[in-house]
Amino acid sequence: MSAVAISPKQLSQFCDEFLLANEFHDYCPNGLQVDAGVPISRIITGVTACQALIERAIAADAQAILVHHGYFWKGEPAPLTGMKGKRIQSLFRHNISLLAYHLPLDAHPAIGNNRALADMLDLTITAPLYPHEKHPVGNIASTTPIAADAFADKIHQALGRQPLHICAGEQHRTLTKIALCTGGAQDMIEQAALCGCDAFISGEISERTTYMARELGLDYFAAGHHATERGGIMRLGEVVAQQFGVDVQFVDIDNPA
Repeated sequence: MSAVAISPKQLSQFCDEFLLANEFHDYCPNGLQVDAGVPISRIITGVTACQALIERAIAADAQAILVHHGYFWKGEPAPLTGMKGKRIQSLFRHNISLLAYHLPLDAHPAIGNNRALADMLDLTITAPLYPHEKHPVGNIASTTPIAADAFADKIHQALGRQPLHICAGEQHRTLTKIALCTGGAQDMIEQAALCGCDAFISGEISERTTYMARELGLDYFAAGHHATERGGIMRLGEVVAQQFGVDVQFVDIDNPA
């Protein structure tokens, strides 16, 4: 274990400032969500603070978990009972703090989820998907001309998961302008069409998305909510390790969605 130790407050202050967390209006609190009050020398990172990730942190003798999807979402029942109660009991019982960053981690221009996905797919981000946003959570990118079916193969190779590809036309039609927003952003497809994009990549798909893609005339790639959002938290963990010299380990809990 690393000889260096930092406090939960030190870790959250650094991440808050690095990700500009206070500048986002989000669906959940960003930053320190559970403060175990013990020094941190080992951190487990992951996409979602599920019980399986907590168990891995316990086994690794970690003092903190850093994730993209934490707790206390808007509309979520407040009582700490059932599944959520068990999770939080596990954290306190084993002196593990929890930090979570949602939209700030999606949007960060250097290490965020969208940037990480663009880098994996050799896309160059050129503009925000919504021009009015100060910190865009969706982007427009350019690519060397590529056939739609070849691009689906490229996503498969990059993420280790075959995307669900809704074709707007021929499988071999050429793509050059691609919109992207990781996670559950399938309804941004209309904005992608308004921006003149050839295709849109997100994580999830709804029943309506198929018809929208066909009628709007752009290809849609549902590449997995979990799969498209591994990159940002991995990169944030690397930044934290470099900043503080603590041990940081990414744990990928399998999720096909």
